[in-house]
Formats: sequence, C-alpha cells, structure tokens
Amino acid sequence: MSLTLYLHPLASFCHKVLIALYENDTPFDARLVDLLDPEEAARFAELWPVGKMPVLRDSARDATIPETSVIIEYLDRHYPGSQPLIPGDVDAALQARLWDRFFDLYIHVPMQKIVTDTLRGPGENDHRGVAEAHSALGVAYGMADRHFSANAFAGGAAFSLADCAAAPALFYGGIVEPFADSYPHLSAYFERLLERPSMRRVLAEARPYFHMFPYKDLMPPRFLTGG
Repeated sequence: MSLTLYLHPLASFCHKVLIALYENDTPFDARLVDLLDPEEAARFAELWPVGKMPVLRDSARDATIPETSVIIEYLDRHYPGSQPLIPGDVDAALQARLWDRFFDLYIHVPMQKIVTDTLRGPGENDHRGVAEAHSALGVAYGMADRHFSANAFAGGAAFSLADCAAAPALFYGGIVEPFADSYPHLSAYFERLLERPSMRRVLAEARPYFHMFPYKDLMPPRFLTGG
C-alpha cells in the first residue's frame, strides 16, 4: 500500500482528510502520531518540519504532501474514486475551493483558538482573543446559514472538498459555540453530513479519544455514545 497518512484520530484537520479518503474507499495506512512523545515528534518533524498533522506520504510517487486542501486535491488527481472532490467545471471548482477556505479559516481556526486557550498555563490565557473567536464564529455561522438556505452542499449541488472541510469544523465548532438553535439551515446541513458513512466512521474512530478533548463535558451525549 503506497499511501500512509500521519495523523491523530482526535485532530479535526485529520478528520477532514479521513473523510475524503473514506468517501472514495481509498486504501491507505494510518500512522498515529503522538506529538507529546519527544522522540516521536522529532521523527515526524523530519517528515514535515512544521510539525502539523496530517501529512500524506505516497511511497509509489516518492511524494510527501502536507496541508489538508492540498492532500485532498492530490488524492483527487492521482487516486480518484467514484466521488470527485474537486468539480470538473471550473466555476464549480472555484466555489468548492472558496468554501473549503471559508470553513478552514472562519470556523476551524476560531474554534481551535478557543480550544487551545484552555491548554495555556496560568496567566497566559488570551481572553480577548477568545472573545473575538466566539464573535467570528457567530459571523461565519450566519453567512453559512444563508448559504445553505439555497445549497445542499458547501460547494453547491454535490459533495466536495468543501464538505470535507465543513464536517470537522462544524462538529467541534458546534461544541464550543453551538449553532443548532439559531441557524436552522446550517444545522440541517450538519445533520446531513452526520448521516454520511465517511463521517460516521471518522467519529467512531475518534470516540475512544474524546476524553482528551478539553470541552468534552459540553459534547452532546449522542457523540459520546454513537447513538
């Protein structure tokens, strides 16, 4: 098997790539990386010095591919499946890429700001930054809610790269800044994502690690039990 994905099952950006792989039943080996282990972190840094997961290694093409959006485009080009993740139409592809960036930058990043702030030491918390992140999520939720009043998927009519980005961003974002009661179109879209086998599989694999999530006490029971 030529593809190896370096990941952690709890990491939201890893979920994005896993969804893409599972949508097309793409064969790969999963290599769990524990960045808290200094020796393991050092080995991973040799592969990708930035130290961010996930990273895809393709031994058949002697290629190392970082960054989630690039990984998914790489898979779509070199290991295509029955579910194209980049639309063939140029304008539709731009829409998919736009909403991919939207979910990564305006929901995923603020969510991670809120989560990682809980891991800071005493006196190191960024209260203003966290408040701004919560506010940014509200703006993004409103934009997305309007978008999904007229679109079944993030990029338009079909599942794409953008939906791979949306699923983990909304999963964790909805825990730190809930949206279900105030944004009905966004909520309905998220429920559709939860029904996809790829998303169900990702959450099932992450479930044994949910106890490590700083906001685990706010996690809806259905995610903890798989119901």
